[in-house]
Amino acid sequence: MLYVTGAMWAAVALRYGHTGFQFGPIEYACAAVTIIFSAVVFLRLGLYRAVVRFMGQQAIWAIITAASYSTLILGAAIFFTRAEVPRATPFIYWVLLLLGVGGTRLLARAYYQAKSRALSENVIIYGAGQSGRQLLQALDHGEHYNPVVFVDDDRHLQRSIINGLQVVKPEAIEQLIAQHNITQVLLAIPSASLDRRKEIINSLVGFPVYVRTVPTINELVAGEASVNQIRDVNLDELLGREPVPPHPELIERCITDKVVMVTGAGGSIGSELCRQIVRSGPREVILLDSSEYALYRIECELRDTMSQLGVHVDLVALLGSVQDRKRLESIYRTFSVETVYHAAAYKHVPLVEYNIAEGVANNVFGTWYAADAARKAGVETFVLVSTDKAVRPTNVMGASKRFAEMILQGLAQENTDTRFCMVRFGNVLGSSGSVVPLFREQIEKGGPVTVTHPDVSRYFMSIPEAAQLVLQAGALGTGGDVFVLEMGEPVRIVDLAKRMIKLSGYETTHDNHVGSHIGIDYIGLRPGEKLHEELLLGTRVAGTGHPMIMRAEEECLSFSQIDSLLTRLRQHCDALDCDGISRVLNSAVSGFGSHVVRYDHLWNRQAKLAVAEPAAVSNVKELFPDNS
Repeated sequence: MLYVTGAMWAAVALRYGHTGFQFGPIEYACAAVTIIFSAVVFLRLGLYRAVVRFMGQQAIWAIITAASYSTLILGAAIFFTRAEVPRATPFIYWVLLLLGVGGTRLLARAYYQAKSRALSENVIIYGAGQSGRQLLQALDHGEHYNPVVFVDDDRHLQRSIINGLQVVKPEAIEQLIAQHNITQVLLAIPSASLDRRKEIINSLVGFPVYVRTVPTINELVAGEASVNQIRDVNLDELLGREPVPPHPELIERCITDKVVMVTGAGGSIGSELCRQIVRSGPREVILLDSSEYALYRIECELRDTMSQLGVHVDLVALLGSVQDRKRLESIYRTFSVETVYHAAAYKHVPLVEYNIAEGVANNVFGTWYAADAARKAGVETFVLVSTDKAVRPTNVMGASKRFAEMILQGLAQENTDTRFCMVRFGNVLGSSGSVVPLFREQIEKGGPVTVTHPDVSRYFMSIPEAAQLVLQAGALGTGGDVFVLEMGEPVRIVDLAKRMIKLSGYETTHDNHVGSHIGIDYIGLRPGEKLHEELLLGTRVAGTGHPMIMRAEEECLSFSQIDSLLTRLRQHCDALDCDGISRVLNSAVSGFGSHVVRYDHLWNRQAKLAVAEPAAVSNVKELFPDNS
């Protein structure tokens, strides 16, 4: 109200050109009316509720509206009371009131922003489109980031100014980083293709900045994320490729209006299979897992997803192990299961080497029980999720998965109504136990990042793409098929580690002193690990009509041979005879002949106890020679 009073006096003084004038009772009455009613208007428009440091466009418009109403009140008071003031007074008053009420608030906001930005990080926004502008508005209301400039490939936008920031070409990034002490580059290019995103990210790898991104256009459109959700770059944006659009008819063939069961439903692949299955209109989905927490988590997530999508699917969450044959048979028959995706397995190579009997029991006999029960119950389709480690394996995990494939190939030779097939692929990005989460954790702790060997390489694929291809491959099977997914080119793990380190704003060597340093330690290959993985046992491979799915033509054993091997393998597992287990796998699985049991914890401890026990008996006989 002081600004209102001062603006009225200054408006008359400026019009007269001097301050030596006198106000009468009428003029004072006009001023009083203006002050009182302006106070009411300002209160109603919320000028005193707006937080000055977070003032935005709406608050500025409220100030302009309030000043305009106050001017109308003053003008009406002058007109009806015929006050003796210059007729230009209301117009001058409006300008002065805006400067007083609005200008001081803007100055206060600028002070608070300058104060907070002094402690915030200078960032570059890559992308001056709609998402980039929305991101700028979100960052302006925060205290952590100070956007310095836009970078954009569009030549029409370059050299222009958008929302107060200049738009420059990508070639100027290196100079901008040094000039403004940039710590992060925020990618606001959600509509860019995956190939283009890879190209941009690769161009930023060499700079000492932390590269982060906003969600993709698919996530924004689906309502799964918002523009201001800044996150780390997904590794599938670095290593993946433009995903091949799915064939809906293939996905729907084994799922739509059917009872579908997923074993290992709480795992990385199993949970993603469930997410995609509920979107394809099944009649009922059976979730089976031995982990109570994993099962609870995926069930809650699926129910939330269905609620958001407005779809209804009957979900049945069942605790149980695939090694429980009777429970599997009971589930198949009770729920009239039509399609099974068998994703339950122990997949961590060193852990299975340390626990051979249990790993083989789960991966081999879990598959045997699940598949045989499916055959007896008349399940239409049974799909095994396999791995590239099953090809010429050097570890028990890979050998057990190859033996599991051979079980399905053997069952397919029998007279059965169930279609058995298996899908083989490499590492999936971000799955539990994979290198990507481990590297992220190590980088967050300041390093070092541990890599097993400088030359080790792996095939990579994103979890959603892998699950999508598994669902499609299941519809292509005719019986005993081994499907191999097109994984692209293998990636050296050390190159992956270096990219993750650099995209987090660190250097990998001490040669460049611009940024902080995180080293890479080579710890040697773990038990059972190979330098390079393969996807095919031979060279015979055929297409399927889907560009990402191939059908491998591989030799297999007869069902009678498999049945005999299973009997021997069961006896060795029950006796915890790791050497016997290894011998059976060596005789059955191609390329596994050189494996020797070295690391199994229980096997090694029993061997030590067996050596120690005769020595203890011998000591007793020496102390008491007369006792038998």
